Amino acid sequence: MLQSQEPKLRADDLTPVTWPADPKLEWCPPGHGDIYPTLLDSGVLDALLSAGFRYANVSNSDNLGASPSPELAGWFARSGAPFAAEITPRTPMDVKGGHLARRRSDGRLILRESAQTTAEDMQYFTDPDIHPYASTNNLWFDLQVLRDVLRERGGVLGLPIIRNDKTVDPKDPSSPAVVQIESAMGAAIEVFEGATAIVVPRSRFLPVKTTNELVLLRSDVYEWGDDDIPRATVDSLPVVSLASTYSKIGDLDARMPSPLKLRASTALTVTGDWTFGRDISVIGDVTLGAEGGRVPDSATLT
Repeated sequence: MLQSQEPKLRADDLTPVTWPADPKLEWCPPGHGDIYPTLLDSGVLDALLSAGFRYANVSNSDNLGASPSPELAGWFARSGAPFAAEITPRTPMDVKGGHLARRRSDGRLILRESAQTTAEDMQYFTDPDIHPYASTNNLWFDLQVLRDVLRERGGVLGLPIIRNDKTVDPKDPSSPAVVQIESAMGAAIEVFEGATAIVVPRSRFLPVKTTNELVLLRSDVYEWGDDDIPRATVDSLPVVSLASTYSKIGDLDARMPSPLKLRASTALTVTGDWTFGRDISVIGDVTLGAEGGRVPDSATLT
């Protein structure tokens, strides 16, 4: 099963961009909300139902905490809900991630993403007292209901559109600015009458979308079991915040070639261009300033 592709649009006039240096970069995926029409168009949805399957669980590939759960499968089947989303308590690392809210007009649950939030509302969006749970994007849905709704709607669920501003070559910030139009699969929660949510342990949500999260995953904060699922070794994860010079994996590897020891850390903030040696320990709340420099081998930062 392959998801669809669509043209990237020039930011200045919203026409399809051309990029002769690498024409493949003229195209982009339409977001993971494309999973639903693709399941139908590919025939996979019909094949699953014909084989006797009734329920499905999907998650992001970058969520390393997602794994099959017989307990959650049983709960969803007993609930009778057509659709359910797993949510988990927010941490400082993901206050800008999506969360669920209830729409006042009809009482339905909806997914809110930061890209859909105005600048003046971001203070409320990121307030954990107002929105204490993060959307994990671990989703459960009734295949029969999904097929019925897709057929009723002509194969389109009509999910909210997200505008994603990028450059045509993501590795070249000087390349033309483009707009990618996307939808999120979690937004389907608003489509189904009776959709619900369930709070799950933080262990089911381990996203690795940024180098901040990758530094945590590589550190001694996590241990890997025989099932290849990482598990936290501390009760409260440290907050890692790196300067933009670390935003690409290659940049991170060049500056931080060895995993950090972060079990005794509460926060690591790097604002300058620092290079790290090997066997570095971080204790407490540490900030490395804008002046940059090198952290020598076996150093302890406090």
